[in-house]
Amino acid sequence: MRGLTPGVSGTRARAAGSRRARRCAPTALVLAGALTLSGCGLVSGSPMTDSLKPGKIGKGRPLKGAELTVASKEFTEQIVLGQIMGLAFKAAGAEVIDRTSIQGSIGAREAVRSGTADGMYEYTGTSWITYLGHTEPIVDPRKQWEAVRDEDAREGLTWLPPSSLDNTYAIAVNEQVQRKYGVHTLSDMAKLEKEDPSAVTVCSENEFASREDGLRGMARAYGMQIPSSQVSKMSGGVVYTQTAAGTSCNFGEVFMTDGRVKALGLKVLEDDRKFFPNYNAAPEINTATLKRYPQIREVLAPITEKLDNDVAQELNARVDVDGEDPHSVALDWMKEEGFIE
Repeated sequence: MRGLTPGVSGTRARAAGSRRARRCAPTALVLAGALTLSGCGLVSGSPMTDSLKPGKIGKGRPLKGAELTVASKEFTEQIVLGQIMGLAFKAAGAEVIDRTSIQGSIGAREAVRSGTADGMYEYTGTSWITYLGHTEPIVDPRKQWEAVRDEDAREGLTWLPPSSLDNTYAIAVNEQVQRKYGVHTLSDMAKLEKEDPSAVTVCSENEFASREDGLRGMARAYGMQIPSSQVSKMSGGVVYTQTAAGTSCNFGEVFMTDGRVKALGLKVLEDDRKFFPNYNAAPEINTATLKRYPQIREVLAPITEKLDNDVAQELNARVDVDGEDPHSVALDWMKEEGFIE
């Protein structure tokens, strides 16, 4: 959902012995934690080396012999979900390359679409608005997923059934701001913007500030006119701390599943006009990969079913609040749930 970046293009190919060949792309994308060679060179990530046994998933090693690359965007929840997917594939017998933490939403999607990666967890609202170009979200979460599934099938992407994890955008304030201005809904924020325009200062990431499903579209939907001089753009982690402090801004962009919302005592404003789309996380798999390894469906299904907002907040907080490593957090959760041993 964050960091729009020029995408990756490439051609899907398989070399002898089922080893994956990577052909050169006309434009290069620098990947966090990955080796990227310009021109006609290989783009590689880090192999997952965990020694795992199947638990509730992966019995019989249905993915034995597969070489699969998992991707994610560069923020905490995405990295954790990417690690979860990679661990699932590894437990099911696949050799797994970790290419999580790709900079930008478009870059991560293009990695899967082009076949330089095989799968990731993606959000329905992101695909519907950002990639497929729609301006009106579909209110019903299941129908939103079905619409994305059907349109993205033409892009060489297959969406597996979604989780109830809904990482939608939200606007939050600290308790002092809420008491001072009496804001509990986005309509209250819009009313305040008309009565006291200088009070509506916003901390935001760059991407949210410019997205139609972000600040720009939200302001239009609620009839707000927030000047750019009152929007402070910063990295995601700083948005939370600055909103909690109330120094740089009174209002801050947050994600509903971020563990820092609860940890910092932030108060989420109700989206009473239902502007923000559903952002249910679901496995997005390269269609050619899924045709070759249809067992991916059964490997991921019970994991996706278990993911919800409470799980996401807990896992995200372990990384962003407690300072734990995303891979360790994913591994612990997979073992605690009995998916792997």
